[in-house]
Formats: sequence, structure tokens, C-alpha cells
Amino acid sequence: MYAVIETGGKQFRVTEGQEIYVEKLDHEVGENVEFTKVLMLGGDNPLIGTPLVQNAKVVAKVLKQGRGKKIIVFKYKVRKKYRKKQGHRQAYTKLLIEKIVY
Repeated sequence: MYAVIETGGKQFRVTEGQEIYVEKLDHEVGENVEFTKVLMLGGDNPLIGTPLVQNAKVVAKVLKQGRGKKIIVFKYKVRKKYRKKQGHRQAYTKLLIEKIVY
């Protein structure tokens, strides 16, 4: 059985026991997080929400809080002497999907 959840403005297809990286959540390491925005449940009898599946939730455990690799953002305009160099590291939360409840 799998579920499609929404968090951080993105959708994720998750199964039990899977580890995923999502946008940073304000939870401590070791805490449980419940996602109630379940868009779809798949398997033998798929359920598609309109827009959400009623009484469905996904329970996950926070494994790690961190920041990704640095990326360089470089803006440049031709013949105008405009250059702007900037770095960015995106914050993330690593989750372990424990169970899908319906």
C-alpha cells in the first residue's frame, strides 16, 4: 500500500519503511509527525481524494534535521557591469514513514 501526501508545497509518493527528505519541519529529532493531507491511497483498491481522502493519515518519525549542499546563484547582465554571486543551502528534514492509517 502506498499514499500520496502533500507537504512543503510538494507531493510525495510514500510507502511504509521508506525514508524521504522534505522541506524543513519544526519538529525535534525522534518526534512523530502526522500528515493529514493525503491526496491518494494506492494498492488493490485505490482511493482518490476530492481533494483529500477522508480519515486518512500518514505517521512518520523525524530522523534528522539538516541542510543540503551549497548551490551558487549567479546573476549577470551583459555589457552593464552587473554581477551578483550568492550561495544558498536549503534546510531539510529526513523522515521515516512508519505507517499509513485509513
